[in-house]
Amino acid sequence: MIGGIILTIQGINLNEIFDVQLAVENLPFVLSGLPMTLLVSIIGMLIGLVLGLLLALVRNSNYSFLKFPARLYISFMRGTPMLVFLFILYFGLPVIGIKLTALMAACLGFGLNSAAYIAEIDRASLNSIDKGQWESAKALNLTYWQTLRKVILPQAVRIAIPPLTNVFMDLVKATSLAAVITVPELFQKTQIVAGREFDAMTMYILVALIYWPICIVIAFIQERLEAHYSKFIVHEMV
Repeated sequence: MIGGIILTIQGINLNEIFDVQLAVENLPFVLSGLPMTLLVSIIGMLIGLVLGLLLALVRNSNYSFLKFPARLYISFMRGTPMLVFLFILYFGLPVIGIKLTALMAACLGFGLNSAAYIAEIDRASLNSIDKGQWESAKALNLTYWQTLRKVILPQAVRIAIPPLTNVFMDLVKATSLAAVITVPELFQKTQIVAGREFDAMTMYILVALIYWPICIVIAFIQERLEAHYSKFIVHEMV
């Protein structure tokens, strides 16, 4: 039986699974979608960071009339598929007279969606800071915003870096969904070649091998940021 398995594996034509020549020839064309992938990811992340922080602050506020809409927004965004939301923005909004370009819909969609996850990360990071920090800042006559900017946020950022990096990684990979609304990013370029050459397996393996090192670079940046902030903590402890 073992011999039969070996023969079956040996009988596989690896070129049918991954055509190296096809991958090499079409690599430049596929990589031409990389700038768009990074653009959508970065803009989406920036929107998410700003809106996520605002939502987190609202969730932590004492104003109930603001907290409920924020919780509702976060619940909706976390509970609906990203693809459905992209379709609403790109195909649904024109029904009421609002027409977005594919790029605008993608950036806005990923930004609004990621904001819900970032809000919960920020809220947890802010709440992890000892309440004594707020009291000490108040004793020094610092305003709420001064305390937040100079005391609380610098400490919360260090805690939030790992989960925020995971959000960004997921965002980079999720940009492949933008292909369905005609954004010319990595996956859309891959689909064009796969349809033209009738070799989806090779092209999908190729694009997976492109996303992988991108995420490795992001993880490396995360490690450097963590080391940078940890250095300041060591200095404070000393």
